[in-house]
Amino acid sequence: MELYDTEEQTVEAIKDWWKENGKAVIVGAVIGLGGLLGWNYYQGAQTDKQEDASANYTQTMQALSTDSDKAQSQVQDYIDAHKDTSYAVLASMQLAKVQVEAGELKKAATQLKWAQSHTDDDALAPVIALRLARVESELKQYDDALTTLKGVKTKGWEGRVDELRGDVLLAKGDKSGAYSAYSQAQQAKDVSQTLQMKLDDLAK
Repeated sequence: MELYDTEEQTVEAIKDWWKENGKAVIVGAVIGLGGLLGWNYYQGAQTDKQEDASANYTQTMQALSTDSDKAQSQVQDYIDAHKDTSYAVLASMQLAKVQVEAGELKKAATQLKWAQSHTDDDALAPVIALRLARVESELKQYDDALTTLKGVKTKGWEGRVDELRGDVLLAKGDKSGAYSAYSQAQQAKDVSQTLQMKLDDLAK
């Protein structure tokens, strides 16, 4: 059975539907168009941010070569100004590296924690985590370092994570745990050239 028997009934039904729903349709269309324009504006703004961050990144990083407090402050200002971009994460990692070399381990840990919480890049995340774990271990924050390593789930990093876990456990005084971690690292594809030496030293 036809839902509408005649063309007139169809027209009348459309008129009735429009009386009931026309306002909602118009409002919905306006909201949808506004959302689309808003999204395009947001995307454009994000692109502008990235381009601005990119343009200033190299110049800012060059300042770090002077190894001065002023240079570190300049890089921190860059990070604060571009905190929503991937360039800020890279700058934070570079600043942490300089701070480690200067023996400023607490500052470096702070930078790496910031970088860790501001990236969703699967390639960068494990690098940041391993660097942070090393710094935490140097600060004798062994349990924190082990917790940081537990958070690395990226495939292909198993060997490096287990080896560093062994280093942390050894520094903590747990030789048995270190040997177990090193042995587990041997099963991974990303085995380092120094791993066997570490195992040999523990076996003596």
